[in-house]
Amino acid sequence: MVLASCAAAGFTSLLDNSALNVALPSLRRSLGADAHQVEWIVAGYSLTFALALVPGGRMGDTRGRRPLFLTGMAVFVCAGVVAGASGGVSLLIACRLLQGTGAGLVNGQVIGIIQDSFIGLARVRALGLYTTATGVGSVLGPGLGGMLVTAAHPNLGWRLVLGLSVPFGTGALILAGYHLHPAPTRGLQGKADVLGTLLFAGLTFAVLLPLLTPMSGLSLTWCAAIAGVLIVLFGSQQRHTSRAGGAPLLDPDLLRHIPYLMGAAVAATQFGAQTAASLALAMFVQDGLGLSALFAATVMLPMALAMAITSGLAGRAAGRFGPRAVTTGITLSVCALSGAGIATHYASPRVLPFSLAAVELIYGAAAGLLTAPLQAQVLSYVPARTAGVAGGILQMVQRLAAAACAAAVAGLYLHAGPHTLAGHRSAFGRAAVACACLTGLGLAFQLTYQPHRTRSRDWTG
Repeated sequence: MVLASCAAAGFTSLLDNSALNVALPSLRRSLGADAHQVEWIVAGYSLTFALALVPGGRMGDTRGRRPLFLTGMAVFVCAGVVAGASGGVSLLIACRLLQGTGAGLVNGQVIGIIQDSFIGLARVRALGLYTTATGVGSVLGPGLGGMLVTAAHPNLGWRLVLGLSVPFGTGALILAGYHLHPAPTRGLQGKADVLGTLLFAGLTFAVLLPLLTPMSGLSLTWCAAIAGVLIVLFGSQQRHTSRAGGAPLLDPDLLRHIPYLMGAAVAATQFGAQTAASLALAMFVQDGLGLSALFAATVMLPMALAMAITSGLAGRAAGRFGPRAVTTGITLSVCALSGAGIATHYASPRVLPFSLAAVELIYGAAAGLLTAPLQAQVLSYVPARTAGVAGGILQMVQRLAAAACAAAVAGLYLHAGPHTLAGHRSAFGRAAVACACLTGLGLAFQLTYQPHRTRSRDWTG
């Protein structure tokens, strides 16, 4: 039941985010949100999610994971209630930021819990089941969101979509409260690294703010300068804290481990490309092809179904093929995204939705095949005492990539003004190619340190 609690948390956070994608057009019209406000609604959740992961993981390592898990889920649910009832864009953005924080606290514990509870191939299978749960959330999210938006009044549908987090989040909270028992910490002592957390948060905002807010050349220069200063200060502060015997936010030894960093980079490219591609597809089907939110969810359904199925088989594939399962999955992802770009350019409007659904089927199968083995591969490089913060860093870079890529894709559509069908085709085609290139970069990272340095028995036991 410990794994069930983790799976419920992953399911709930994915359901919330995937359902909102198909509700964005009606939400934008209902609240009169401009392009930048939509970007904050979409990317702000991923931003605060990422910011909470590493501090949450570190506190879980030192203070225990159960209290933070329960607190984060309670924050997530309460913010969802207010978000669904919000009457203005500013309050909605604030609630999404708060929901992201709660989800980050919860998911910052999940990887650590799995690391603590499972070893070897059992860990890969546990991660596969966790990924399956998130895949099911992806399956239900667009479908439920599309049905609610289509069936309800336009001003009510998106509110009901935001309210999906309440019953599912409450169920996850109850399940964790009964079955997630306190576990001993791994020997990391010392006070929380408050200064390191603040410096890290400032650095993250300085890097992502230009993607979320229009800026002039001078403003961009200032952001770059501030980010550079914060990098130096943060690095110095972390080294000083470590030498003084404290518990730094980021373990310096962990950050010097090149295979771990390369694996995290692979994970970031995959998650960022996947998030951006899904958002681009939801917007293209509705705004470009003029189809309903429910139809958009139907086009996206094959990806989520295939991901849920292959995630359950990922443990078996990892045990048989080792890291080659990851490489195969990434290669298939590049092919699927490239296929989406080609189909968008050549297929007729009547055939295009079905072509995209077929491409999504391949993309989802590839994503499910590689996600759990990739996580197990990356986490095999870290000691158990830093499992929480290592898992937090891994998810953090994925969420930061998601925030950056989602903002870039949203800007591609929303900043261009009114679009013809040809204009939407061109915009989605460029987005698909960009996501394929990003995924290809991840493939290059993967091949850089695998399979030459990594064998299947090193990370499956």
